[in-house]
Amino acid sequence: MNEPLLADQPAFDRAFDALLALDPRLVPLAQVAGRPALRRREPGFAGLCAVVVAQQLSVASARAITARLEATLGGVPTVEAMLAAPVERLRAAGLSAPKIRTLTGIARALDAGEVDLDALARMPADAAADVMTRLPGIGLWTADIYLLFCLGRADAFPHGDLALQVALGDGFALGGRCTPQGLKAVAEDWRPLRGVAAHLLWAYYGARRSRLGAPA
Repeated sequence: MNEPLLADQPAFDRAFDALLALDPRLVPLAQVAGRPALRRREPGFAGLCAVVVAQQLSVASARAITARLEATLGGVPTVEAMLAAPVERLRAAGLSAPKIRTLTGIARALDAGEVDLDALARMPADAAADVMTRLPGIGLWTADIYLLFCLGRADAFPHGDLALQVALGDGFALGGRCTPQGLKAVAEDWRPLRGVAAHLLWAYYGARRSRLGAPA
C-alpha cells in the first residue's frame, strides 16, 4: 500500500477504514473514540511557526500567542517578516526566548536554502523528518507533527508523544504507558498509515480521559 495524502476528511476516512482493516486490534479503540476529525494546519513556514508556538502550551494560549505574532508581523508569518522583526516585539507577542531563537534560526536556515520545505512532500515520511531536524531547534517530534498536520503525510508518526504512549498502553492493556521505542515498534504494523493511527490514539486518549472525569 502506498502512503496516501490526507488532503481532506473524505481522504482521511478512507485511510481510517483501511487502517482498521489492517489491524483489527484498533477496532475497540475506534469504538470508544469514534471517527477522528482530520487535523490540518497551513504548510510552509507559517505552519511550522504554529507547531513551534504550540509546544508545551494549551490550545487557548497557543492561539492567543499566534494571533499576537501575526499582528506583530503584519500577517501570516513569513521568513522575511520573522527576520525583520525586533526581538523585543517578538517577546511582547508572548514568545519565550527559546522559541524566538528557534523561529529566527529556522527563518535564517530557510532563507539560506539549507532545507527546502516544499521538497518534503516528495520524500518518505521518515526521511523527511530526518531532513527537518537539520533546522535549528527542531526534533523528531516537531518534524513528525509538521509532516502530519501541515503536509497531511499519512505515515508520519511522533512516537515520542506522551499521549500516544499512554493511549496505546491503555488500549492494548499493556499495564502502563508504552515506552517510545515500544510504541515505535508496534506502529510498524500500521505502515503506511501510522499518522492515521496517531489521530485515533489521540482521540482515544481524549475519550478515555473524559470518561475518567479528567480534562482531555
